[in-house]
Amino acid sequence: MRVVFIRHGMTAGNESKRYVGTTDESLCEKGRILIQQKVLANKYPDIKQLVVSPMKRCVETADIIYPAMQKISYEKLKECDFGEFEYKNYMDLADNPSFQDWIDSEGKLPFPGGESMEQFRARCVEAFLQVIEEAKEEIIGLVVHGGTIMSILSEYCKERDGYFDWMVKNGCGFICEYDTQQKRLYVMEEIND
Repeated sequence: MRVVFIRHGMTAGNESKRYVGTTDESLCEKGRILIQQKVLANKYPDIKQLVVSPMKRCVETADIIYPAMQKISYEKLKECDFGEFEYKNYMDLADNPSFQDWIDSEGKLPFPGGESMEQFRARCVEAFLQVIEEAKEEIIGLVVHGGTIMSILSEYCKERDGYFDWMVKNGCGFICEYDTQQKRLYVMEEIND
């Protein structure tokens, strides 16, 4: 089975390097333009089934890339709940002791008032397994969040060491082959600038 992972286009929060998790913001104008340019440059492969996170930024990205396709939405594919850090950037949090504690833990502490990385990653993996189980086609596309992609690929693809090694820019992603017997993903190609 072929699985295409695409991170949503840029939002105002992404542009200002904010933690954008539960904030349901639309793509910014620059984000729309960059996705449209990639579409015109044929950066995105054809797919047979389209899966999205229900957040506006993912739905809008999917509408630009695959305008004629019906979208199947999975709630558990949403980005992490960053709790107290939501929609703040490093500068906003620089004097926050909870943020420093989180940094010192190398991201192992739960986000205060939000999810832990373990909860988030487990949720994304569970959603991915559900997507695979319910897939009606052999080529599916997921238009989701950077953290969602990182969670799934760090679990099922052993070509890189860990979670942060799968970080991907807005509008970029991976074309993978999923081996249903071994339950492994293999990167065939990267979607990049």
